[in-house]
Amino acid sequence: MRQLPAAPRRTGRIAALLTAATLTLTTACSTAAPGGGSQVPTAASPTAAGPSAGGTVAPDGAALQVQVLSRGLSHGWDIGFLPDGNLLVSERGGRFMVVDPRQPADVATAARPVEGDLSDVYARGEGGLLGFVLHPDFATSGLLTACLNHAEGGAAVDVRLVTYRLTGSATSRRVGKVRDLLTGLPTASSGRHSGCRPTIAADGALIVGTGDTATGALPQDRTSLGGKTLRLDLTTGRPAAGNPFESATSDNERYVYTYGHRNVQGVAVQPGTGAIYTVEHGPDRDDEVNLLKAGGNYGWDPSRGGTRGGYDESVPMTDLTRFPQAVPAVWSSGAPTLATSGAAFVAGSQWGPYDGALAVTALKDSKLLFMRLGSDGTVASVAVPKELDGTYGRLRAIRVGPDQALYVASSNGDGDVLLRITRKQ
Repeated sequence: MRQLPAAPRRTGRIAALLTAATLTLTTACSTAAPGGGSQVPTAASPTAAGPSAGGTVAPDGAALQVQVLSRGLSHGWDIGFLPDGNLLVSERGGRFMVVDPRQPADVATAARPVEGDLSDVYARGEGGLLGFVLHPDFATSGLLTACLNHAEGGAAVDVRLVTYRLTGSATSRRVGKVRDLLTGLPTASSGRHSGCRPTIAADGALIVGTGDTATGALPQDRTSLGGKTLRLDLTTGRPAAGNPFESATSDNERYVYTYGHRNVQGVAVQPGTGAIYTVEHGPDRDDEVNLLKAGGNYGWDPSRGGTRGGYDESVPMTDLTRFPQAVPAVWSSGAPTLATSGAAFVAGSQWGPYDGALAVTALKDSKLLFMRLGSDGTVASVAVPKELDGTYGRLRAIRVGPDQALYVASSNGDGDVLLRITRKQ
């Protein structure tokens, strides 16, 4: 494994940001409802990304054990853990799959399709059936909420959050729609920049990272749900109590937690602090990891303040010239991008030197990155384990299971894999 260098930190401002984010989350909790590969920069200035000279010593005991649970998936997008020990996987093409980790990976029954009507899923380009979460009471209710591009009459209508109920036995399952939880997230007929990743925050609110549909004005327009992170009640679908713009006259704006994003792909909640980190695609440079601050502007504006009618991707991912108060990224890839995607925190002594790291998947660079955070919330170092450096192709979905192992799904096409990852003891 190659241990990658850390870049200089913007400690004062980021420390203040981490404190503010933690305070914001604490307040929200009281009011709301329920890692040798190619070199990768670590922390970087939003305007000049790149690794610094120097580095750190590779941690001892960092070898990983990777088990292939299934080879029968296609563009796995997200992962959930069922009470009977099976795993539920969403596929971008528009179906759910149940994976039995006790079956050999090459056996056909290791991955079974879930029955149900998902004919409204608009699967094109980056769009389709995307991220999902199981509800906290899933064991009794069977409820899950998924992001999807929705079509009517074969035409793209929107991106929406839909609540389903999963029923049936281990060998025969079915999903049925319960309700549309939130509609009206923007979409593009090409499916470009669809987002869409939901994750449940420490306070029980649903955090949803969305894409800007490659429409220049949307990221800075708080009355649009595109290019944002949203915060809502998982039960009612209404804006969560304590949202930063809860007094706004626009219904959409009341859902907005942060804005000025390009295409949020990963959302992860840090154990212990409740701090929320997101992973975002840059254009041809500067993929980002961001620490969310309620009400924060993350500085993406391809319309250049409305002066450009199209989608100008030459602008900075975090434009501190146009927006001096924009929140700087805690990590940036520099050039070129890696196409970072999903994110999850690993925790516990079983992870050894990785304990507490943010694990981030990469599509284009086909690797897993372990990002160790400093006390100020910035990324202090990045390690790429050799076991997951170009071995399985494009990696997208990542979640931590009840056993504290990492589960990762690839996104190459037919024959995609679901992996269980632990540290070798």
